[in-house]
Amino acid sequence: VHARAGAMAPAGAGMDHAMATADPKGPTAPHATDAEFMQSAAHSDQNEIQLSKMALAKGVSGEVKTYADKMIADHTKSTANLKPIAAKAGVTLPTDMDADHQAMAPQLEKLSGKEFESKYVAQMVIDHQKTANTLAAHKTMTKDAALGNWISTTLPVVEEHLGMAHKDASMKM
Repeated sequence: VHARAGAMAPAGAGMDHAMATADPKGPTAPHATDAEFMQSAAHSDQNEIQLSKMALAKGVSGEVKTYADKMIADHTKSTANLKPIAAKAGVTLPTDMDADHQAMAPQLEKLSGKEFESKYVAQMVIDHQKTANTLAAHKTMTKDAALGNWISTTLPVVEEHLGMAHKDASMKM
């Protein structure tokens, strides 16, 4: 388990370490219940939406802009499709980033240009790998048919995002 980036370090100091040492396959977050899973999925969507809005506000261009636009559109759609399933189950979905991303965002905000783009794309690789792992794991656990269908529809999109992020990251190296 890594300490949250920057929790006790100067701005930006923890980000390189956190990104450099993250398991490339990412840990699969265990969710004992569908409710926990849906809340986690909504946080994941918000992580990508908010960081991508930050990228657009910073004036990213080219493939990174195209990627950020796609993240906002696809993750907004993902949450919209999850809302009725969550509502039927009595689950309130979060509308903000998870605590780790809230802690990391100010460090990312301080970066600009190619340095920002590189960190943003690297974070997208990490996030989408973790999300893909979590979706695949929960698909085998859920007994809710609607949630299982949502996962089946969402997982290929997340895998596409992961492939795009890997491609963008390799071009930035």
